[in-house]
Amino acid sequence: LARMNIKAVEPARSRERAVCCGDSLWGKAPVADVKAAMARRAGEMPREDVAVYCVSCVKSMHIGGKRPRYVVDLLFGEPTDIGTFEPEAWHGELDRFIDTH
Repeated sequence: LARMNIKAVEPARSRERAVCCGDSLWGKAPVADVKAAMARRAGEMPREDVAVYCVSCVKSMHIGGKRPRYVVDLLFGEPTDIGTFEPEAWHGELDRFIDTH
């Protein structure tokens, strides 16, 4: 990020103290709880624009009201496309992709 002249402001829980964006609850908790965990994690972000390197975190930050910026998109100067973000639909796409490939 620094090489792209982006000043990173990290949340209190980052690096070795980081926690999942909430997507790890998928299949273990009701969808409403998954989305609530996503919103909580997004709420911990100190800025509106959030650089992420995980596609599920793109979805999570969007659900939580932040503007996710996928690091690969930043590298190539592209906008971050949120795409499908509702957990049921997103995981359905993932399952179909895995089944096909």
